[in-house]
Amino acid sequence: MVAEFLLGKLFPRWRRMRALRSAQVLDDVVNSQVASLPLLPADLRRRHADHLAELVLLAQVYRCYAKGWISRRELERRGRAALLRLEEPGGLGVGATHRR
Repeated sequence: MVAEFLLGKLFPRWRRMRALRSAQVLDDVVNSQVASLPLLPADLRRRHADHLAELVLLAQVYRCYAKGWISRRELERRGRAALLRLEEPGGLGVGATHRR
């Protein structure tokens, strides 16, 4: 109860709810695509799985923001970093989600 009260002073409830909705949308995208992984050729399967893993990590970042653990600036920084990793021409490599 105290944590919720203090969190409300940091930023409005609607902002937390929007962050949680964004996380849920990312989860829904991942859940809808994960079943197709076994149907893909091996080279595409790895790239597709890496992209889905990046989306899972981004959803977790939104949840951290909603809980007040990270700032809006940090959310934006991590979101930009995730987009850059997703846009890499060679795809995401091993351990790519932990770089930068």
